[in-house]
Amino acid sequence: ERYRILALAGQHAIWMNIDSDKAWPELVKATEIGQWILDESLRRVEDPYSELASLAVEQGSKAQVIRDQRYELIAPLIVDEEIYYRSGRGRLVQSRSDETDKPRKSLYKNLRQFWQRGAVPNALLPDYRKSGGKGQRKVSRKKLGRPRKISPGTGITVDGAIGKMFRLILDRYYVNDKGHSLPYAHRRFIDMFEAANPDVRPEDYPTLDQIRYFYRREYENADRIRLRANRISYQKDIRPLTGTATAGVLGPGSRYEIDATIADVYLLSADRQRIIGRPTLYVVVDVFSRMVAGFYIGLENPSYVTAMSALTTSMSDKIELCAHYDLEITQEQWPTVGIPNAILADRGELLGHQIESLEKAFGVRIETAPPYRGDAKGIVERYFRTLQAEFKPFTPGVVTGTKVRKQGGKDYRLDATLTLDDFTQIMLASILHRNQYAVLSKYDRDPDMPNDMALTPLNIWNWGIQNRTGRLKNVSEHALRIALLPRQKVHLSDLGVSCFGAYYTSKELLASGWLHRNGDRRVTGLQAAYDPAVADYIYLFLEKDSSEYWVCSLTDRSRQFRGKSMWELWASQEEQRKAMSVAKVAETTSKRELENLVSNTIKNAERSRPAINKQQSKAATVRGIRDNRKQERDAQRAEQTKARQPDTSKPKSDVTYLHGKPDDGAFPDFLDELFGDDE
Repeated sequence: ERYRILALAGQHAIWMNIDSDKAWPELVKATEIGQWILDESLRRVEDPYSELASLAVEQGSKAQVIRDQRYELIAPLIVDEEIYYRSGRGRLVQSRSDETDKPRKSLYKNLRQFWQRGAVPNALLPDYRKSGGKGQRKVSRKKLGRPRKISPGTGITVDGAIGKMFRLILDRYYVNDKGHSLPYAHRRFIDMFEAANPDVRPEDYPTLDQIRYFYRREYENADRIRLRANRISYQKDIRPLTGTATAGVLGPGSRYEIDATIADVYLLSADRQRIIGRPTLYVVVDVFSRMVAGFYIGLENPSYVTAMSALTTSMSDKIELCAHYDLEITQEQWPTVGIPNAILADRGELLGHQIESLEKAFGVRIETAPPYRGDAKGIVERYFRTLQAEFKPFTPGVVTGTKVRKQGGKDYRLDATLTLDDFTQIMLASILHRNQYAVLSKYDRDPDMPNDMALTPLNIWNWGIQNRTGRLKNVSEHALRIALLPRQKVHLSDLGVSCFGAYYTSKELLASGWLHRNGDRRVTGLQAAYDPAVADYIYLFLEKDSSEYWVCSLTDRSRQFRGKSMWELWASQEEQRKAMSVAKVAETTSKRELENLVSNTIKNAERSRPAINKQQSKAATVRGIRDNRKQERDAQRAEQTKARQPDTSKPKSDVTYLHGKPDDGAFPDFLDELFGDDE
C-alpha cells in the first residue's frame, strides 16, 4: 500500500492511503515510521501524481474551470487542521455544505482526490487526459471510422488475422531497405488476403489507408526511419548526432585523422603534352585544432605506401617542403612537428603488421574506422570539400559531373591545364591559408577557451599547446621515416637478399657469412623496410622486433633497377612477366614440334634398321666398331671435301705473286691427333 504524508503534528504524522477510494487521513507515531524503515517494511517510492504539479492547463479550458470550482469549494476546509481528524471533519463538511448548497458527497470526494493526488490545486483536475484510451487498441465487431459515401462496399474490420498479414507484408516489402512503396506492399497484401479469404468481395478488401494506419500505429517513428534506411547509410547520414569529435581529444596531437580521395581535377604531364588523369590527395588533420598536419599528392592509388608519405610529412618539418614550391614559411606558421598520441584511419590503410613498428617504437595508438563509416572521420572528410573549393571555381579541367554535356558541350578532361607540381603548389597554399586564417565559426569551444580568441586552427593549436597536453613527441626524422616505411618479407639466397624479385647485399651481410654456399641452413623470417620512391636500397632488419638494420644496395645482377622507384620496378617486372608469358607459349609450341620430330625420327630409324645377324656373336659385333667408325669417317670426309671443291665452271683470273705464293689461310687439321681411333 502507498501512503502520502499530509502533515506533521508534534510526535505524530498524518498520512493517507492514496490507492483506496475509501481512505481518510490517519494519525501515526513518528517513532513507528522510523522503526518500520529500520525493519525494511517501509520504503520510499515515486509519487505517481508528481507530474500534476508541473502540468500546464490551457487558460479558459473546461478542465481549468472545473479545477478552479472544485478548489474554491474546499479551500476553506483544507486550511483548518480539524479537517484531518474524524471528530471535526463531519462538522466542517456539513457547515460548508450548508453554505454552498453542495452535497456532502461531492465535498468528501474532492477532499479525498485533493489529498491523494498531492494536495496541490492541479490534483483536482478532471481526468480528461485519459479519455479516448490513447495508445490502446479499439476492439469492435463493427467497422470503425467514417462510413463510405462514394466508394462501393462497407469495408472490413482489421482483426488479429488481418493485422498479422499486415505485419508480414510490411516487414517483407516495406519496412526494409529494398525501397518498395507502401502501395506496392498493399498490392502484395491483396494477393495474400484474396487467397486466404475467397468469400470477401473485392470492394471490401482492407484499404491502403488501413494498412497505412496500422503501420503508423504499430511502428515507432524512429524505428520507421531506421528500418527503411540502409544500415550503412543510417549510421553514416541519418542517425542522430549526439556527440562531437572535439570532446574526445585532450589537446593538439591527441588524435590525427587521415584519409584519401581522388581530386576533382584532371592534370597534364610535366611536359604538358599528355593528360595523366586525376591525382590522389591524402590529408592528415589534427582533430583538436582542425589544423592540416600533413598531406600527399601523387598519382599512386590510396594504400599504406602513400599513407606513409602523408604521415611522414605530418610529423616532420615543412619548411624545406614549402621552399621546394616557392613558399617561404617559418616553423611557427606550421608547427605540427612530432608524433601524435593516436592516428585514426581506414582499416585497409593502417591495418596489419606494417604499422606495428610505429606502435611499438613510438607508442602511437592506431585506431581504425568501421567499414563504410566515413562519418567516423568527419573532420578530415569535410576538409576534402573545403580544400578543393579553393581551386574549383578557377581551374580548367575540373570534374563537372558529366563528361560530355548536351547541346554542344565539350569534355572537361580536354581542358586539363595544370601539372602535378602546379596542383601541389595550389593545394599547399590553400592548406597554409586554412591553417592560419580560416575562421572556424562552427567550432565547439571548450569552457575554458577565452572569448576574445579568434577561432583559427593556428590560434587553437597554440592555445592548446600552452593550456592542454603540451608539445608532440619529438623523435629523429630519419628514425621516424624508417619506422613508417612499409615492410616486406625477404629471404636469403646465393645471389643476395631477394626482395620483390631484386637482389640486394651489403658489407655487413657479406661479413656475416649468411650468403656463403657451404650447405648450412640460412636464416629465415627476415623483414626489410623499403622506400617506394627509391629501389636502390632496402633496410634489412636482423630480428622481427629489433630496431637494428643493415642498409642493403642492389647487386650487379639487379643493375637494371638502379635509379628507379619501386613502382617502376614493379611495372618493369610486370612487363617482363607478360613478355615471358608470351615467349613461353612460343617455347611450348616449338618444344612440342621438337619432341614430335625426335619421336618420328626414332620411329623411322627403328623401322629402317636391318634384322640382327644371329650367326655373328655379340663380341664380334662390338670388335668391329673401330673399323666401322674409320670407314664411316672416311666416307664423311670425302663427302665434305667434294662439297667444298671450288666451282670450275667459271674461268679463273691469272694472279701474279710478288713475293711467292702465300699460305691459303686454312686451319690445320688436328683431327687425328685430337681423336684417336678408339671410342
